[in-house]
Amino acid sequence: MFKALWNRVAGWLGLLSGLIIAALALLQVGRRQGRAQAEQKQYEADLSAGEVGRDAAETIERLGDDAVRDRARKRMRDTRGR
Repeated sequence: MFKALWNRVAGWLGLLSGLIIAALALLQVGRRQGRAQAEQKQYEADLSAGEVGRDAAETIERLGDDAVRDRARKRMRDTRGR
């Protein structure tokens, strides 16, 4: 009687432990995927920030040249009038 009861309980315990192991494995896989997605998003954000930085640097350079040209033109106009 005890042996028959133990066989039934052991089967259910085996099934339950298998389900727990499967759930833990799925959690681990989910964590890895979440981490990989977070790294990918961070990489994309870094690339975007680099692009924005390059665009800003180009704009600053362009504005700098324009400002220099404007000053030079203003000086030329001032010297012509003298």
